[in-house]
Amino acid sequence: MAAKRIIPCLDVKDGRVVKGVNFEHLRDAGDPVELAALYDQEGADELVLLDISATVEGRATMIEVVRQTAAVIKIPFTVGGGISKAEDIERLLSAGADKIGVNTAAVKNPQLISEGARLFGSQRIVAAIDARYNPEMQDWEVYTHGGKTASGMKVLDWAKKVEELGAGEILLTSMDADGTKDGFDLALTRAVSEYVSIPVIASGGAGSIEDFYKVFTEGKAAAGLAASIFHYQEVRIPELKQALRAKGVDVR
Repeated sequence: MAAKRIIPCLDVKDGRVVKGVNFEHLRDAGDPVELAALYDQEGADELVLLDISATVEGRATMIEVVRQTAAVIKIPFTVGGGISKAEDIERLLSAGADKIGVNTAAVKNPQLISEGARLFGSQRIVAAIDARYNPEMQDWEVYTHGGKTASGMKVLDWAKKVEELGAGEILLTSMDADGTKDGFDLALTRAVSEYVSIPVIASGGAGSIEDFYKVFTEGKAAAGLAASIFHYQEVRIPELKQALRAKGVDVR
């Protein structure tokens, strides 16, 4: 079994890192390139950069952020947000990204995943799934457009579909847990991790070292992603890895 990965996430809006709760109430968390360099030095296994404004104006900003980030870090990083066609994927990979995360555009046009996998390799295509529990469905539902639009699709159905289309891994964000620091959504994470054979990155809700331990052992996640606890140095990556090793978790 592959060693578990620790992945800081940088939500980038207009060239700055921001963080909110349940996808709202954003506050500034610093410069993305500086934070990326810090996490590289601290022993993060990978990084995720999400362009959450993803407007036409923001796109040029993000390309420059990707270029600058690639110049200062050695670890792999994934870029997502506003990617709607193969040319967008190619542009970001050319700027230095290692993987590309697709969400809304892939729900609208699933062939974006298969085309991306065919042109650039499955290992470079990450299917980002924003999930929220729907009591009427009695299941988790896929959301698009930065968590604003319900798709009517069940998360497990879509997770299986993106695997079949050729995505190399899934970045699974619990909107219910996002920014709360009350812990990852273990039921959601485990359900998806056991339903597909590709790696699942758990996102949303990390607040402590124990939360990471639980998402790896109970949630069966391949990687744990967090933002605010790293940005505001509530948990440092070296101490997190040390504590997980002490609990018997194989981390990189």
